[in-house]
Amino acid sequence: MRVLMVHCRYQIRGGEDECHEAEQRLLREAGVEVDSYDDDNHRVDELGRWRTAVETVWSSGSYRAIRERLQAKRYDLVHIHNFFPLISPAVYYAAQGEGCAVVQTLHNYRLMCPSGIFYRDGHICEDCLGRSVAWPGVLHGCYRGSHTGTAAVAAMLTTHRLLGTWQSKVNVYVALTEWGRQKYIEGGLPAERIAVKPNFVGQEPGPGGGRGGFALFAARLNPEKGVDALLEAWRRLGGRIPLKIIGDGPLTEQVKQAAQEIEGVEYLGRRPLAEFYDLLGQASFFVFTSTWYEGFPRVISECYARAVPLVASRIGPIADVVLDGRTGLQFRPGDVDDLVAKVGWLLDHPDELARMRQEARAEFEAKYTAEVSRRQLLAIYDRAIADRQAQEATRAGAARRVDHAPSSGG
Repeated sequence: MRVLMVHCRYQIRGGEDECHEAEQRLLREAGVEVDSYDDDNHRVDELGRWRTAVETVWSSGSYRAIRERLQAKRYDLVHIHNFFPLISPAVYYAAQGEGCAVVQTLHNYRLMCPSGIFYRDGHICEDCLGRSVAWPGVLHGCYRGSHTGTAAVAAMLTTHRLLGTWQSKVNVYVALTEWGRQKYIEGGLPAERIAVKPNFVGQEPGPGGGRGGFALFAARLNPEKGVDALLEAWRRLGGRIPLKIIGDGPLTEQVKQAAQEIEGVEYLGRRPLAEFYDLLGQASFFVFTSTWYEGFPRVISECYARAVPLVASRIGPIADVVLDGRTGLQFRPGDVDDLVAKVGWLLDHPDELARMRQEARAEFEAKYTAEVSRRQLLAIYDRAIADRQAQEATRAGAARRVDHAPSSGG
């Protein structure tokens, strides 16, 4: 099997970039021939606002470049992780024009929401879900606070809805959770074309001992990550258990200040993956306080790999992935009192916490290893190729019927 993976890298490296690279390694280890076509969103600044808007709807340059790649070397399948904004849905047409099956991983909610996260002004927002035109998003300037930029995203969504792109040009979509799959069905994607495959941990770190006596939080320090609730909860806990915070972002200065004022809070900034894994293995539990839906944060599968339970927001897909009472505890998102209560319960029940560590590791071995993910991904590829072949057979049959149809003479 030959696969071309397509990805538009983000200006700030994130989980999608890591997943794109991890799945390439995963496939190569299985003997699959994998090449990559990448673009970089740093080019947005070079292109300017209006050129980027055009590229978002249809990138003729990407269409030509990808089609040339597919003509120079035959591929069975094209797997897209992120086409936004510089590659555009033109990649689907280039792939199908060369007879390749198409797989699209749904890392975020971009096909239903201009911002891609269903979050606005500090709360969940689904105003654009199911609409033919995402005009509420344009009204609020949901994409990067720009009405013009949001209009470009909305134009892309509307144009390809009218063209039938989402319905006919992708053989299999990959949702990260069953919750995400149902949300995309609600948004109009064909249910029969959406598979579920969660993120995985490529390099198995092994279970940790959890003897460090601290809680751990690691995320980009954005408001939607629930940083305010996290800090206030630790203020109220009064030093019952130390909290180590890893990450950076817009709220970095706020976290630094809190670390000076709140007993037990320590800010560590960014840390290399190896150091993060070491700290994670030592942690008593991980705190996940997001107030938006997320997709499938890799950190959850990493927690399970290290046998670390979570105290997590009961919201969106996280409510399905963190098993309440088994691999952790859930609390109402943004509810500081509930978060404090759940942390306190874990501290008061060390035997239950130890049991949850075992459950977390078992969940990893059942669902999130590289081998499990490899089998799932290859099955998705087989499904996509079979769907593409069925489409071609249907078109060929229709063409034959037209050729053999009797003419209406006069």
